[in-house]
Amino acid sequence: MMPLIHSPEWILLPLAKLEVGHHFYWHIGNLKVHGQVFMTTWIVMAILIVAALAATRNIQRIPTGIQNLMEYALEFIRDLAKGQMGEKEYRAWVPFIGTLFLFIFVCNWSGALVPWKLIELPEGELAAPTNDINTTVALALLVSLAYFYAGFRKRGLGYLTKYIEPTPILLPIAILEDFTKPLSLSFRLFGNILADELVVGVLVLLVPLFIPLPVMFLGLFTSAIQALVFATLAATYIGEAMEGHGGEHEEAHS
Repeated sequence: MMPLIHSPEWILLPLAKLEVGHHFYWHIGNLKVHGQVFMTTWIVMAILIVAALAATRNIQRIPTGIQNLMEYALEFIRDLAKGQMGEKEYRAWVPFIGTLFLFIFVCNWSGALVPWKLIELPEGELAAPTNDINTTVALALLVSLAYFYAGFRKRGLGYLTKYIEPTPILLPIAILEDFTKPLSLSFRLFGNILADELVVGVLVLLVPLFIPLPVMFLGLFTSAIQALVFATLAATYIGEAMEGHGGEHEEAHS
């Protein structure tokens, strides 16, 4: 008989720490709360609240420091929303799009910069909130509710005509599109953030000094891009819901 080939211990032990699927739950009565995501989400929310309070505590005519940074972020989000929704409609949606962008941006960067794994839990481990499919699906569903609300608010029951334009034959495809939008939003964000953290984690274990650093910087860049992509698509979907299939939307940009 052929002897069994045993894997080296240095492969089995460290990589076990990268195992996914184990979570830390809180049981509150009959309610089961995802504890690790709950904690990191509230930490990210606290960071954003503190930054907003610091930026608006002593507003100066010539902004400096955190006020300058937050005003730059606001201008960036305004331009993003304006470009996707048009001059007439974008203002009311700046808070929503801005909240999505900033929350996802800070979540993603927290996964790349904060050493969550140093905090030990009874089960599972802390990570960026967007590293969990529950968070990304919740964000995508919020976007879905937003563009349905925008469509009905702007066009009334006439919004439903989009499902049979230009021909009723396309009704199944139009309905399927409404299901694929939140799916693509959630899985794109979740997959990219999870893959980035796993790659960095493996490289840190295998080559703990210099090679992971460029990958970590690349992770920061891609994390920012993922926040931008999510916010841009959200603004695009809302703009399309308000303007139909693009005819009026294109006129608003011309």
